[in-house]
Parts: sequence; structure tokens; C-alpha cells
Amino acid sequence: MSGRTDSDTQDGIRTDAIEAHDTDTDSDSDTDSTDDMPRPDSEDADADAAADGDVDSGEDEYAGEDARQARWTAAGTGALLTLAGLAAALLRLTGPAPALVPAAYALGAAVCALAALLGSRGRTRRALWLLIAGVMVMAVGDQLD
Repeated sequence: MSGRTDSDTQDGIRTDAIEAHDTDTDSDSDTDSTDDMPRPDSEDADADAAADGDVDSGEDEYAGEDARQARWTAAGTGALLTLAGLAAALLRLTGPAPALVPAAYALGAAVCALAALLGSRGRTRRALWLLIAGVMVMAVGDQLD
């Protein structure tokens, strides 16, 4: 499940709206319909879109850049939280804290490291949830102290 919508859905919705609009209007009226919505099967609409440069641009133009930015953000945040968790685990290990406290920090750091790995491979939603879980485990370790 990728979370992306199907690009063909919009044409189906537009066609359904046009058909519903055509059936709702009076067939006895002599006035021309002034519907400003282009028909998907119209050659004029395709020619106008091609002349304007609207064919397959817009949404897809920034799709790769947004995905790359999400991967870098997830990987960087995961790496930063991993280092913070490991540093906290080492600090608590040398102090008088119970053994469960550094173990919780280390476990949270391991979960954040897994999130960084998944984020770098493009699984940014799973990485986000793992980052949240890792920070929560570290917070439990902090509360045990």
C-alpha cells in the first residue's frame, strides 16, 4: 500500500460529474449548455492542454524531490536520535542508575537506527512510526531513573 492515489481516478470522477450534469439538465431547453469543464474525450481539450504545457506536469514535477527530501529527513532524524540514545545509554551506564535505564535507552536507539535504515530505503511512514516508538522507549527509560 503506497498511499498514492491513482491518477486515473480524477478522469473517472470528472466523467461521472459530467454525466450527472447532463442528465440533470432539461432536454427541452433550447439554450446551449455553458459548462466550462472540458470533456475527457474531447480532442479540443487535449490540444489546449498540450499547447499550455499542462500534460503530465504539475504534480509529478516535484514528486521525486519530495520523496528524496522525505528519505533524507527520516534517515537524518533516525541517525541523530540513535546517537542521542547511545550517548544517554553510555552516560547512564557509568552512573548509579538501575540496569534497566541504560537498556531502555539502548533499545530506543536500536529502534531509531532501524527507522533510519528504513527511511533511507524509502519506507518513510514506517520510519516515522519507528522513530516515535524509539523515542517513547527512551522516555520510559528516563522515567525509570
